[in-house]
Amino acid sequence: MPLSSAPMPKEPSGEVDVVVLGAGSAGIAAARRLLAAGLRVAVLDARRRVGGRAATVTLKGHPVDLGAHWLHNGPINPLVRLARARGEPLRQAPGERHLVIGRRFATPRESASLSRTFAQADAAIGRAMRREEDQAAAWALPPLGPFGRRVLTVEGLVSGRPFDEVSLHDVPDMDYADNFFIGGGLGAYVARLARPVPVRLGIAARALNWSGKGVRVETDAGILRARAAIVTLPMAVLQREGLRFTPRLPIPVRDAIHGFVPGVYEHVILHWPDTPFRGPDRLAMLLGGREEPPGLLTRIDGTPFHFFELDLPTASRFDGRDPDAPGRYARAVLADQFGHRAIRTLQVCRSTAWRHDPFSGASWAVVPPGLVAIRDRLKAPVADRIWFAGEALSRAQWGTVGGAWEEGERAASEIAAYLGPKGSDPAFS
Repeated sequence: MPLSSAPMPKEPSGEVDVVVLGAGSAGIAAARRLLAAGLRVAVLDARRRVGGRAATVTLKGHPVDLGAHWLHNGPINPLVRLARARGEPLRQAPGERHLVIGRRFATPRESASLSRTFAQADAAIGRAMRREEDQAAAWALPPLGPFGRRVLTVEGLVSGRPFDEVSLHDVPDMDYADNFFIGGGLGAYVARLARPVPVRLGIAARALNWSGKGVRVETDAGILRARAAIVTLPMAVLQREGLRFTPRLPIPVRDAIHGFVPGVYEHVILHWPDTPFRGPDRLAMLLGGREEPPGLLTRIDGTPFHFFELDLPTASRFDGRDPDAPGRYARAVLADQFGHRAIRTLQVCRSTAWRHDPFSGASWAVVPPGLVAIRDRLKAPVADRIWFAGEALSRAQWGTVGGAWEEGERAASEIAAYLGPKGSDPAFS
């Protein structure tokens, strides 16, 4: 990853206007906005790469995302707007899905029935959300007929928790017609956006001291002073005090941080040239087997790569087991669904485990029922020196790279407005 020559200390010690902790989507967005405002910025990340939970690797000569892959909610997603302005290779996600029942593809009538069930669930959730009371999202659903269990499974997969553990007011948008993919991988796209940003990788921030003027950040390689800080570390990392605050954060802020629960979405990356699925980037639902997996994303970018998706209950079955267990499970499920001959060319390339990653601790942060206000509570700065940003704070795009980017820009804009031109803050010396 090439690093910028923008002004900042050669080592992570000295003084800047704003220190940004974390070089994921929120951190990169914040730094770009601060640099545009003429402020001196330092971005630190404990990883050896940028992007956070958006990471693209090359498998069999093709870019494949290990983390975030979708650009959700195109009309409001800032990364979709930016991609269009930059001429990036966007492609719209298809709205139709594959439905397999037993060893056959569903009839048009069965597919239409599934679509009606999802529409019925969406309408019920929409009506319930208009009421002020918060509750578990699953409680808003009426009896949904033969495909009701499938709806609950899919809703739980995209929410990151079983649907009875998710706030009604945080149900993700299930309309895939406005979603996009980007050629070359989403992680690679975020890395391209980071090129103008002064990032120092492999440097962990251990403590943030805000007891005096400005802030002091203690790192593995020295102390960095700044007028303000933007903290974009995942909620799971903050919950285990991966960053110590001196003095401790105010109780309402601490309570908000600890109100989130970890969302889990993992996938097994498959290379399957002889797949029975046709058409790129289409979701598939597999029903009628001994196991009914949460989901499958087929023929990514028109290639033989597939994502065999794992929700929290399924992924948890492999905790404490060897790293090849998820791949064996995926092969067994697909063999049961399609027969052993159909998977003779199937190869398991990789399995993700973001819930065990020390820099993430989860795929994203989930708001439980009754705590919908905690996202907004963390948007208020602490002593006009510490701002929080990241996907966890986004109301409309939580759990997404676009939501993290949006929140990084928000925090940076607020800091730039508060600090003003370099050197104008009388509280910093």
